Amino acid sequence: MAKARASTPLLTVDAKGLYCSSGNFYIDPWGGAETALITHAHSDHARRGSASYIATQQSEDVLRLRLGDIKLKTVSYGEKFKIGNVWVSFHPTGHVLGSAQIRLEHGDDVWVVSGDYKRDYDPTCEGFEVVECNTFITEATFGLPVYAWRPSSEIAKNIYDWWQSDLERPSLIFAYAFGKSQRILAELANYTDKTVYLHGAVTRLTETYRQQGVRMVPTQNVTDMPKTHTFAGDLVLAPPSAHRSPWMKRFKTPQTGFASGWMQVRGNRRRRGYEQGFVLSDHADWNGLVRTIDETKAKRVLVTHGQSDVLARYLQETRGIEARPLETLYEGESEAESE
Repeated sequence: MAKARASTPLLTVDAKGLYCSSGNFYIDPWGGAETALITHAHSDHARRGSASYIATQQSEDVLRLRLGDIKLKTVSYGEKFKIGNVWVSFHPTGHVLGSAQIRLEHGDDVWVVSGDYKRDYDPTCEGFEVVECNTFITEATFGLPVYAWRPSSEIAKNIYDWWQSDLERPSLIFAYAFGKSQRILAELANYTDKTVYLHGAVTRLTETYRQQGVRMVPTQNVTDMPKTHTFAGDLVLAPPSAHRSPWMKRFKTPQTGFASGWMQVRGNRRRRGYEQGFVLSDHADWNGLVRTIDETKAKRVLVTHGQSDVLARYLQETRGIEARPLETLYEGESEAESE
């Protein structure tokens, strides 16, 4: 595996984001860059304003939908190419469709920028690939031992049973429009072939998944239904931003639920105003984070967003790894996020 890292860091943080001077490019810049390498299409990682972009082939449709007419080069997972003096390749993270961790190799030094990732099975995207490195930049959105996920197939069955438990009312599930919603739709296909109705923001992104062959339950846009349709007994998926918005007036006395990793902590469902919480996250839980870091064999770990202090301290004390928080503008899984 990798040898001792170079004395000069391969990546640094400046006003625009994670910068690689040896290749003159940025990874997921939050300011406009000449060349932006994008881990995935969530809005805290893929932003407008860069002159050119490089991302995976699978993420192209969503990136163009969100960023518009951009100059975009796409690459296959595992394809190795050179930018300046740096060898670069993209590898699956299991987060959402097209998501990637980015491996950088300069001489004997190998860095991996994870972006967002999870280790649990997801039928809508490529599973996580372990990439060994000297330095690993990891997220820590759910970086506390309390966060431990159950299989998404079980959560989907819970959602289905909850939906069927009250067929007199509409059942509204709030979940991020990109990634989480499509995962629910795919997992529900194991239990039903009934149509699920979608908020417009979810519809547009779901079509990009269908175009790439992802199997999901039938769906229909809510606004395409006649005004006489009451949605009684129907399941509806919408982004969190739609909760308590004027869009909700279409549904009479609905039962409401929220699908998020934050539902693991007692009190979050009630505080956020949902009747039911379903613990489902597109990020790694505590064991997934620690397992991944161990498997990379990294000697240095930089921890971004979430519980970065807790995870860094744990790695120092139990693994003897050089670990510290790295301040970025990445948000992880935010309760206010409309993703």
